[in-house]
Amino acid sequence: MARGCSNRYDRPIRNQYKPKHIMFLRSFLESLRREVSHPRTSLQLCLLGIIAGVCAASIIIVFRLSFEFIQKMLLGGVAQYAAIESKYLFFLPVSAIICVIFVAKLTGFKHYRMGIPFVIHRIKTRYGHIPLRTSINQFFGGMFSLAGGFVVGKEGPTVHLAAAGSHFLGQWFRLPFNSLRILTGCGIAAGVAAAFNTPFAAVIFVMEVVLRQYRVHVFIPVMLAAACGSVLTRIVFGNENELTFLNFQVIDNILLPYLVVFGIALGLLAALFNKQLMLVITLFRHVNMITRLLLAAVITGIVGYFMPQALGAEFAAIETLFANDPQLSLLLLLFALKFVLAVFAIGLGVPGGIIGAVMIIGMLAGVILLQPLYSMSDQSEMTSTFALLGLAGMLAAVLHAPMAALSSVMELSGNSQVILPAIVVIVSAYVTSKQLCNNRSIFIQQLEFQNLPYTTSSIRDSLQETGVMAIMQTEFKHFVDAPKAALYKYLQSNPNQLVLQEQIFEIDRQYQIVSMDVSLQEGVLPLAIHQMEGLSDQSTMAEVYETLHKQRQGAVYIYQELDVDAHVFEHGKPKIIGIITWNMLHSYLFRQQH
Repeated sequence: MARGCSNRYDRPIRNQYKPKHIMFLRSFLESLRREVSHPRTSLQLCLLGIIAGVCAASIIIVFRLSFEFIQKMLLGGVAQYAAIESKYLFFLPVSAIICVIFVAKLTGFKHYRMGIPFVIHRIKTRYGHIPLRTSINQFFGGMFSLAGGFVVGKEGPTVHLAAAGSHFLGQWFRLPFNSLRILTGCGIAAGVAAAFNTPFAAVIFVMEVVLRQYRVHVFIPVMLAAACGSVLTRIVFGNENELTFLNFQVIDNILLPYLVVFGIALGLLAALFNKQLMLVITLFRHVNMITRLLLAAVITGIVGYFMPQALGAEFAAIETLFANDPQLSLLLLLFALKFVLAVFAIGLGVPGGIIGAVMIIGMLAGVILLQPLYSMSDQSEMTSTFALLGLAGMLAAVLHAPMAALSSVMELSGNSQVILPAIVVIVSAYVTSKQLCNNRSIFIQQLEFQNLPYTTSSIRDSLQETGVMAIMQTEFKHFVDAPKAALYKYLQSNPNQLVLQEQIFEIDRQYQIVSMDVSLQEGVLPLAIHQMEGLSDQSTMAEVYETLHKQRQGAVYIYQELDVDAHVFEHGKPKIIGIITWNMLHSYLFRQQH
């Protein structure tokens, strides 16, 4: 706390005698915030990760139960589109889109941005803050879209809602921004784990695709959150994941060269998918949102009328398809229709994710690419194996996330022997897509198209990992409207002490950092005085750098935005809890580099 404050700014007596539980809560939260402002693994950060994981997973479970309930009510079961008359299948996506538009109208169309690209952008630029109205759009819009038979995945709403829920929790505790980003990652990991029952793949997905960094102090709470998400989803939906019906069979080494060709084909397919998706997005960029959504509904409805099996991106439908030993012609038709429906649904802005659709397309492509091997021998027992490998190759090439693809197929198969063939396919697909086709991650392409920043400078990225409370100096002398002679006299006796000068004006007050300056000419008090700007105690060292780096001198004061029972500013002035000077920032940067 500040030293030397004038009596006129002391707190009233009523604020000094608070109930014990308020004082305890205040002390606990203060200690918590200070600890998690450091970029290190701690018990507090782990506990926060667990809490965020439970909250996010609970939201995702409610979301999943919601759209599955609608499907069971309308179709008699999940993804049972063929169970109802074809004429009703045309109106199913149309009705769903009308509901989506109604929700968007209520919340405001400007809050319609959603999905994984938007979350990546908010994590990099706003520490994971997701507007509430956008989250409402995502919950109900995603629910209606998934129930309406669109070829979109549930992971888009999952990531969005999980990020929003966990960030809200962190903001409620007023945690430092650096920990808020970690907490958002924890929520996403828990949400993905709850959606697919794949905790390890969820961790890798968060680190590789969403956070786009690997840090040990981030890894630990994210892993705990993913574990919590998986536990909760197993309590509600059972221990098995949705792809349990796929039984991986060991691949003979003689087929490894064919897997290279297999991966190349998937890489070309992934590049084609990304190109066509961006083409649709570009062609319809000037068409208003309502028209685009209705067009997507009509296209999906027409296809559903003639081919109900082409609707949806649920794994249950693929299980039914594979159980009936489909002919090549049916596989080709379903593949083409799923491809087209996914491109138009996602490209025209239907709420939902791209990953689920890509996984379905990859599974169908994998089984189709198995067909040439039938000329040598019966390969029917390898259907599940090549479906898994097709899924892995498409994920790696479309998302540019090879580790996430490998971990997904490992966890979904439950067999470590899938690693070698999966690596061969993933590497072949990824290299082909990136180098031969100049293809990039679909999320990055979407972000650039929307002009949403997703990267920061290396120095800012490093500084964002540390909160100001980890660095600030809490011992300082606080003067109020003191004359320069008094300041000089004090600094002569205490040359290393930080001195804060508060100047009060009629309608404003300003804060200055005062230090000795021996470079000044004789006859003038050797004082260096710099105006100070204030930063919230939630800020990171990145905000300190942005404030000070132009002048490369001076300091900022750190104020506490909210006490347990106080307003943002107490009695017209900020509650200053610390100071960070340019020299302190410079020393911190030096330690980071060495």
